[in-house]
Amino acid sequence: MKYMLLIYSDENNWTAEEREACMAESAGLCHELHARGQFLAASPLHPVSLATSVRVRSGKRLVTDGPFAETTEQLGGYFLLEANDLDEVIAIASRIPGAKKGTVEIRPIFELNTLPVAAAADLATAK
Repeated sequence: MKYMLLIYSDENNWTAEEREACMAESAGLCHELHARGQFLAASPLHPVSLATSVRVRSGKRLVTDGPFAETTEQLGGYFLLEANDLDEVIAIASRIPGAKKGTVEIRPIFELNTLPVAAAADLATAK
């Protein structure tokens, strides 16, 4: 089964050194998961100050700067992986550095066979 691990924390609670160490540790975890055939994708996100939210209400598009929800934690990145069960994913989520200062939300992927599938090469070169 595929799982999305969403990493939330207060982006202002990280020093530059902590953020750099977090990215290095996360990259190491990605390489380990890749070697085990579980890694599908992962990436940090830019700060919420660069976010844009889109809503459609009564047929009109509403575009606003910033994230959708006003919260103390922001979505800072994600992991997309394959695992045998939730217990295995929980063990992996507990190793994500963002869990030390925030929350890692685990969501099973609802796969639809009616959607196109991107090749691994397409994902690697997507910008």
